[in-house]
Amino acid sequence: MRLTVICVGRLSREYVAVVDHYLRLLRPYATVEVREVSEVPLSHGSEKVLSAEGVLLMRHMRPGAYTIVLDRGGREFTSEALSARLAEEKLYGRSDFQFILGGALGLDKRVLGSADLVWSLSRLTFPHQLARCVVLEQLYRAVRIERGEPYHH
Repeated sequence: MRLTVICVGRLSREYVAVVDHYLRLLRPYATVEVREVSEVPLSHGSEKVLSAEGVLLMRHMRPGAYTIVLDRGGREFTSEALSARLAEEKLYGRSDFQFILGGALGLDKRVLGSADLVWSLSRLTFPHQLARCVVLEQLYRAVRIERGEPYHH
């Protein structure tokens, strides 16, 4: 299985250890890659920011990969349901998954329109750096649930 997380912005040092921890835990189960694109300054205006970040994200997206976009308007899952959904997609022969996380303003409509699935982590709003940590943790949890392995530390 190949998992790619494509996100806007670099992690600040407070989050690096958390992301590295979950990448280390995921790597025995999947090929995992995190791709970062530059944030566009908010001073450029909302429409320009969303459009420019959208272009950058789409340059990194792979045609043919199952695309899961993170957005507050998406579908919420329990950990077990997310695991089952990914397992179901694998039954259809999909093994290449990409997860797209926007910046402070969210995602351009074109990026949202490219999604095979739109996933919401919660009705709560999270900083995009924290959302990246949560996505990686939930992917680790999903893999462990599918394998019937314990996932609590």
